[in-house]
Amino acid sequence: MEVINLKKGQRIDVGLSKIRVGLGWDPNKGTGSDFDLDASAFMLNKNKVLPLARYFIFYGNLNCPEGAVRHTGDDPTGGNSDVGDDEIIEIDLTKVSPAVNEILFVVSIYEYELRKQNFGQVRNAYIRIVDDTTGNVITKFELDDDFSIESAVEFGRLYRKDKNWKFEAAGIGYKQDLSYFVEKYSKGIQIDK
Repeated sequence: MEVINLKKGQRIDVGLSKIRVGLGWDPNKGTGSDFDLDASAFMLNKNKVLPLARYFIFYGNLNCPEGAVRHTGDDPTGGNSDVGDDEIIEIDLTKVSPAVNEILFVVSIYEYELRKQNFGQVRNAYIRIVDDTTGNVITKFELDDDFSIESAVEFGRLYRKDKNWKFEAAGIGYKQDLSYFVEKYSKGIQIDK
């Protein structure tokens, strides 16, 4: 099966129920401190906010209430990319709550200000969707913009359209940390970090 390489803004029908969303990156050598990039998933309702705090999936909350979305754990050094994805989020789209219309994937650099780090010091960053049954890569989106000041990137999103799930490649950079996205998408929901 041929992998479909997406460009920023392109969309694809997912056509599967059980998938893995793999996110990967390679920090440049000689940039000082280890890079701790964190992948997160925001399960949003039709108003683009989290229905409940537990729909924010990250290193501090690895599972959503229905078990539809599961983060496999934090890679604090970026060392996993030598053998594959740095961080993986497993999804069973048949179990996603009807209250959730979209799953947004964000990667942020932990303590970017203290460590003086940004995505310009990261190469080979990507998001890909893998068929969980066969292990085949369905689609991949590689960041090709120069994010020289950005410390967080919206990589892509899964969203419902006419009862089907689609994936859109985003590649939108921010000079923010993870708390910015938590505030943006929680709208008053208390989230323990």
